[in-house]
Amino acid sequence: MLNCDTYLMPESLGEALRMWSEAPDGSRLIAGATDILPWAREGRAGDVHIPTFVDVTRVAELQGYEIKDGRVRLGANVVYQDFLTDPELGRHLPCMPFCSIWFADDQIREQATLAGNVVNASPAADGTPPVLAMNGTVELARLEGWQTVRRELKLEDFLLGPGKTALQPNEIVTAVTCDSMLGYGGAFEKVGQRRSLVISVVCTAALVKLDRKGERFEDVRMTMGGIGPVPVRLEALEQSLTGQPATPDTIVRAAGSVGDIVNSRSRREYRGTVVKGFIERALENAVQDAQARATNLREVTHA
Repeated sequence: MLNCDTYLMPESLGEALRMWSEAPDGSRLIAGATDILPWAREGRAGDVHIPTFVDVTRVAELQGYEIKDGRVRLGANVVYQDFLTDPELGRHLPCMPFCSIWFADDQIREQATLAGNVVNASPAADGTPPVLAMNGTVELARLEGWQTVRRELKLEDFLLGPGKTALQPNEIVTAVTCDSMLGYGGAFEKVGQRRSLVISVVCTAALVKLDRKGERFEDVRMTMGGIGPVPVRLEALEQSLTGQPATPDTIVRAAGSVGDIVNSRSRREYRGTVVKGFIERALENAVQDAQARATNLREVTHA
């Protein structure tokens, strides 16, 4: 059984920071809380006691999103279901709807936050490869005296390893900010031991922007998760495809040129086998998505 002494629900960031800074050692900060019960069951050694839960789901400053200056700022309480139901988010972050479809199930998507997925820093996390591909940053806040101090880290600087981040004591993640990928096509691929509620063995996110004719790669973003302690950006692949024809042959050649990028200590051979096929399929799907979006835009423009 999971139990606690105190359950707090602040309604402002200042209140949340104060409660979190005053919480006893061993306390937990939660939003969707979808990982709490699985985490508590991991040891399977009886009761798990938490001194204090600080639940930030009511904190006004952590709600919603803002699109400004080519960036999308996602409040820490934005949940995965939002990427499926909000058309504006789908247009600006085109790989996230595909990622969200794969994420758990309907009930969990309504609760689980992207920020929480990032903070957990699992090598198998679904949300971190897309955020990395979109030049994501993590916004953090803490109290110093009575002043709120903020800082922002690139995702690759925030994630230090499995379950390890640059989060300092008493800090709260307040937002995840990404490039707006308006005009890009997106894709997300994932494989695990089952289809429902699958925990990924390997996952990949792809984003492509095509030229006006839809024939060549103008920009490519591609990342992979589950092949090492943190997600990896395939920068050499991205550069090799830029300016090239957006054809299956080009994609197959590019995928074949990727060396052994698997840095995982388990199921290494299997992960290596999956990588090439995932690169091909994700890029092909992203190209198709980009072309479909361009067609829809033309139809709306001429309507």
